[in-house]
Amino acid sequence: MIHAALIGAGARGRTSYGPYALKNPREIKFVAVAEPDEQKRELFASQHQIPPERQYASWEQMLEQPQLCEALLICTADELHFAPTMQGLQQGYHILLEKPMSPRPEEVWLMAEEARKRRRLLLIGHVLRYTPFFRALKQLINEHRIGRIINIQWTEHVAYWHQAHSYVRGNWRNSDQSSPMILAKSCHDTDLIRWLVGEPCEQVSSFGGLTHFKPENAPEGSTERCIEGCAVESSCPYSALKLYYNEREHWPQYMVSLEPTLEARKKGLEEGIYGRCVYHCDNNVVDHQVVNMRFRNETTVSFTMVAFSVEGNRTFNIKGTEGEIEGDFKNNRLEIKSFSGRKEVIVPEVAESGHGGGDHRLMKEFVQLVSQGANTGETSALQSAESHMIAFASEQSRISGKTVSLQEYMEEVRRKAVGH
Repeated sequence: MIHAALIGAGARGRTSYGPYALKNPREIKFVAVAEPDEQKRELFASQHQIPPERQYASWEQMLEQPQLCEALLICTADELHFAPTMQGLQQGYHILLEKPMSPRPEEVWLMAEEARKRRRLLLIGHVLRYTPFFRALKQLINEHRIGRIINIQWTEHVAYWHQAHSYVRGNWRNSDQSSPMILAKSCHDTDLIRWLVGEPCEQVSSFGGLTHFKPENAPEGSTERCIEGCAVESSCPYSALKLYYNEREHWPQYMVSLEPTLEARKKGLEEGIYGRCVYHCDNNVVDHQVVNMRFRNETTVSFTMVAFSVEGNRTFNIKGTEGEIEGDFKNNRLEIKSFSGRKEVIVPEVAESGHGGGDHRLMKEFVQLVSQGANTGETSALQSAESHMIAFASEQSRISGKTVSLQEYMEEVRRKAVGH
């Protein structure tokens, strides 16, 4: 069994990774937690029976102590990943770091290099690689079931309500405070695409913008908060009352208040970020974006991220020299269409836990790697850094309107990182 400490007891740390330890007490035990929010800190400590002296109000307080255990899980806000990760690696911890690694490309490079230099495991939370669905897809590609891959058309359907929750009202709404959309939401996709193609990306171009969630699109009669007598609240699909004013104990409702009572939810909507009208927020991240990529093996990829879908999903069509694969992640369906006329539908195993089973399987791999003293894994930092750079370069292209060379971009990042 390994022992671990958690930095950041929010949604990912407490509800995605923490439960693995409760279900598998012979594999991992949390022995310390650092979290500035007292309610979240005490809740996690209570769940994992962490004594008061191992409960810290900040990661700085935790890392002031001699090394507490073998492993750290860092699940803070994106912009707060770098410092605790670097200090944790220097103190000898193996680390599971929530994605994205950092909103700054130089910090991504520095963390990956620090892990390599220290021979420490720095595993990144690209949970989708661990799902049975994408594992099955990777196997089909490795078996050359459709020949050589020529083109990929890939779409991330964010879902209108998820966009409103996370990227208009929520923690990832403003790239000046967190990460651009292509990194915060879609670094899963750049990671999966790079992994599936199996070759470095050479060029990217991108277009997109924030089109809908702006003050000029606010309906007549709308108010700053949905709960303040908005004239169109009852018909608005983005109504905060419809989404949050209930006693559900699940995500995203518990983001408004951990206590699942109408009184607590009402107070959260009156005072917190999630009660605001989607047309009157301080958001600046895009609500639609396309990215074109060309890889070293001449595979071309068209990736689309769009907020305006009924359901959240990832769908794709992968075209090869001998056939194509259509995929629907939400409906757990892969279909191979061969040029010979043969068709085959594959329904991968359905796994428990969030992200299609990825949360559980990522934790399982992390525990195994730490137990073995390994310093690399399926989504270790050096591999993840490259797919992060695709996202950063895509955002640069979107802003500049120019095609970006990945090699030149990464060389520039390294130069800046050396002088960091």
